[in-house]
Amino acid sequence: MTEPEPARPRVSSGALFSDDEGRVLLVDPTYKDFWNLPGGGVDAGETPLQACVREVREELGLTPPIGRLLVTAWTPAKLYFVFDGGVLPADQRAAITLSPGELADHAFVTAEQARPMLSTAQWGLMSEVLRARTDGTTRYVELG
Repeated sequence: MTEPEPARPRVSSGALFSDDEGRVLLVDPTYKDFWNLPGGGVDAGETPLQACVREVREELGLTPPIGRLLVTAWTPAKLYFVFDGGVLPADQRAAITLSPGELADHAFVTAEQARPMLSTAQWGLMSEVLRARTDGTTRYVELG
């Protein structure tokens, strides 16, 4: 009898940023139909936190401090790590420089505005991320 292969899911890492009004930052990837949190894939030999810092720098042109882990989410296709990027001050919001060819736009939006911009799975993740930030917890969720 052969042993089953261990799971090797794709791993992504991102951050939740907000503005002074509590709106959250979403980005519009050119290669997807829906908006997303800033972030991306974790490269071989990289931790989720290192990937988050790298992806934020690559996608937004910023290197803000990245805070605590908010959510780890399992889906059939991917394992997500979402960290708290905190509140971006006005000077950093003005300095956002999107990765050409990768991101078409960015916006700070309310949770209500975010809902139709996100896929069903991403909205499920966003809901958990917002709850974790509000109640000061770290959450593990299984989506999908």
